[in-house]
Amino acid sequence: MFELAPDLVVMLIFAAFAAGMIDAIAGGGGLITVPALMLAGVPPAQALATNKVQGVFGAATAAYSYARSGHVSPRRQVGAALLAFAAGMAGAFCVTLIPTQALRYLLPVLLIGIAAFFALKPGLSDADRTARITPLQFTCFVVPLIGFYDGLLGPGTGAFLMLGFVMLAGYGILKATAHTKLLNFASNLGGLVAFALVGKPLWLTGLAMGAAQIAGAWVGSRLAMRIGARLIKPLLVMTSAGLALKLILDLIAQGG
Repeated sequence: MFELAPDLVVMLIFAAFAAGMIDAIAGGGGLITVPALMLAGVPPAQALATNKVQGVFGAATAAYSYARSGHVSPRRQVGAALLAFAAGMAGAFCVTLIPTQALRYLLPVLLIGIAAFFALKPGLSDADRTARITPLQFTCFVVPLIGFYDGLLGPGTGAFLMLGFVMLAGYGILKATAHTKLLNFASNLGGLVAFALVGKPLWLTGLAMGAAQIAGAWVGSRLAMRIGARLIKPLLVMTSAGLALKLILDLIAQGG
């Protein structure tokens, strides 16, 4: 029934559960699922497309969990989510049109910078701080930029959104985490729509992984809401640094 051998599907389901849990807390679930899909023999473009299939389930579950617990109001994010959806779709359609190699060299530096910021910046907690830009400015400029990037490449989208909400919107760690999820879901969904037209995702495998993502995201969001910044900060630092390391190793392998 599945497009891949049963043992590979089982491996991918476990990977999706772990990714859903990590993604709900700090982002970076793609660090697990994309390599797992490629390890299973899925070509890179198809792996990215299938990753979008399963990723929307985890992001939607996390967004629902945070909203149900009162940490975010989805109604206030509708406009931003629509922009993220459109930007994610545009980014995915531009995958073959925009040279991304220079950005791949820059990404590890940015992710290491994010890891250092959350590891070393004093005073970061679940308490809000003074915003540097207005919500309208954040929606009009930051959200489309990161949404486009999510469709174009994707790695680190959650970390970039977190950094934006903390540094520019002045949100506390838990509030920032909660507010990233609906936007991440929307840009993921936009990317999925585009990839479905050109990338031919493995739908059955992606849906099976999506079910595991739901379970993982439910567990992860509960842990984040219970523990807050004490859990989110170190996990965000580890996932950002881990993703940077993986991207560096990929660049070295390509150079070889």
